[in-house]
Amino acid sequence: MAIEGKAWKFGSNVDTDVIIPARYLVTTDSSELGRHCMEGVDPSFSESVSVGDVLVAGENFGCGSSREHAPMAIKGVGISCVIAESFARIFFRNAFNMGLAIFEAPGVYEGIETGDEISIDTDTGRIVNRTRQREFSANPIPPFMQSLLEAGGLMAYVMNRQRG
Repeated sequence: MAIEGKAWKFGSNVDTDVIIPARYLVTTDSSELGRHCMEGVDPSFSESVSVGDVLVAGENFGCGSSREHAPMAIKGVGISCVIAESFARIFFRNAFNMGLAIFEAPGVYEGIETGDEISIDTDTGRIVNRTRQREFSANPIPPFMQSLLEAGGLMAYVMNRQRG
């Protein structure tokens, strides 16, 4: 599977309160959550993102509380995947459970800027910054995790399996 989109770059230690502020946790509607995604650091973010764009970050992305609303908000705003130097472990698992693709790629923070055109091969983990002609390597998404993403997350995956 291939993902292509424009990059939106954020820093290191982006916590779940930055991704989706606590005052919006009264809903699980991903579209509503998406309207407030990253608004504390970029109030125009949700209005500027195009469906399929890619979020790029430094180290420890998704640290803080274990709220599942964070990957839901990212998906809800239209971001197709997150590429970071590293992820907080609970965010890592929540992302796949909610159907959000994520990639850990060393050097990506220094090699991608907001607005760059990015492509990701989910089968190989190859990330290409087409704007700057740079390549990065992430671990490919294992087949089971790809199945979770294709289903839309863990709950949808389980429901599909129960239906046969």
